[in-house]
Amino acid sequence: MTTLVRGRGGRRRTPLAPLSLLSLPLLAVLLAGCGIRSTQVPTDFGPAPSRVPCALSGPDITTQSSHGIPVQVFLICSGQLVTVDRSVRIPDGTAEGARRVLVAQGLLDELAETPSTPEQQAGYTTDVRGGMTVSGPRPKDPEDALRLSTPPQDLTSAALAQIICTFSDSAAAQDDGSVILGGPGTTPLRSYECPTDVRANPTTKSPPSTAISGA
Repeated sequence: MTTLVRGRGGRRRTPLAPLSLLSLPLLAVLLAGCGIRSTQVPTDFGPAPSRVPCALSGPDITTQSSHGIPVQVFLICSGQLVTVDRSVRIPDGTAEGARRVLVAQGLLDELAETPSTPEQQAGYTTDVRGGMTVSGPRPKDPEDALRLSTPPQDLTSAALAQIICTFSDSAAAQDDGSVILGGPGTTPLRSYECPTDVRANPTTKSPPSTAISGA
């Protein structure tokens, strides 16, 4: 209801607008001064960013291990080592010593392969480069020793972690899961392990190792 205010002498003065109507322009000025624009449409900022799942579909895994002996290799995903299924071919009747070397070479080749399209889409990568070979022990080496064509110390931390953790979880390892590994020629041998912290941080944590005496 409009309120009339009489001045001196009984003359009418300008009507006063209700307080609620006066407050609307003032609120708009205050919002503009704060850099906030009023809107009647809800703001949509889109969905939250999704994390890399590091998970593969069943059909792709089945395809990877459909031929040969089923094995697992460690690839890198979200900064960690994650197992994926693979397979290696070993001729029937292969002697135990030669079998270990063939398994190790097959695993090394799988690590060096470019991940499949589904694996790449899931965020999988590998730091192991192609062209490396692995051989058995030299004279005076322990019978379980393996030698890479590239000295282990020349590999990146992630590549060495992939190799050691993959070997340690296979027939290429010793009974306790450790891996005796060296480079070509008379490069000193070391016994490597794959603890949990290496699997969780392969780019910053190198596999711990101890020198093999007498090798």
